[in-house]
Amino acid sequence: MSVQQESPAVPLSTPIDGVDVLGALSPSRAGDFVTCPLLYRFRTIDRLPEPPSPAATRGTVVHKVLEQLFDLPAADRTPARAQELLEPAWAAILEAAPELVDLFPDDEDGDEAAAWLASCRTVLERYFTLEDPRRLEPAERELYVETVLDSRLLLRGFIDRVDIAPDGRVRVVDYKTGRVPAPGFEAKALFQLKFYALVIWRTRGVVPAMLQLIYLGSGHVLRYVPDEADLRATQRKVEAIWQAIRAAESSGDWRASPSKLCSWCAHQALCPAYGGTPPPLPGSASPEAAGDDTDLD
Repeated sequence: MSVQQESPAVPLSTPIDGVDVLGALSPSRAGDFVTCPLLYRFRTIDRLPEPPSPAATRGTVVHKVLEQLFDLPAADRTPARAQELLEPAWAAILEAAPELVDLFPDDEDGDEAAAWLASCRTVLERYFTLEDPRRLEPAERELYVETVLDSRLLLRGFIDRVDIAPDGRVRVVDYKTGRVPAPGFEAKALFQLKFYALVIWRTRGVVPAMLQLIYLGSGHVLRYVPDEADLRATQRKVEAIWQAIRAAESSGDWRASPSKLCSWCAHQALCPAYGGTPPPLPGSASPEAAGDDTDLD
């Protein structure tokens, strides 16, 4: 089982002088609440452990390799070099999170682990069909960002990559090791990048020229050009989500929202929609630390 740890955002957060911050929200936690308020509660209030997921772990490993790839001189950013980085990156992640040794608990002959590692290699190979990293010099990678809204809500999270053109135009890039969403579901996928664009706009005074989602699972790139109206709408949506979270906290009504995503949930046994009973709420339950943005799907 995985162990709940302090959000990696906490050591990077800056003191907020003179502001009584109401709480913190990341795109992942906001997405949890929109998907299912009970899932948000389980992850953020109860902080229930979840078993390691092969898909999420693949995302973590591939993100690590792509981050390290840009540490190399441009000419060395080749498919072969990326493959060489894969196993050391996995070993380093495993050392930092030893619970991942249980990623394949029934894999006595090692076939599942081998197939999983092969899937990581496939995803990395596909990356080079979508971008040529030899022609890119990212301004930032794994960038921690935060801002406080006028409502005193702290927004924070980690951006996979920020590119800045010679003329100052900003591109926000996020890698996804899953598949591109079906037509009509792009808005949900873009919420995360609009969230980050809002933070950049508020902290740097610049509206990003491009938001780009790179889907390594299916070999697609989803691009979106935001404007100030988009980002104001995103701020209104984020604040509405936060108000709904506070209302749920006050009422204790963290209701389940059953959907096809339930088949991926680690907490079905505790969900009333599946005959379960949630644990009692912690005595000092508060969503104020809901800023962990480590979801690297």
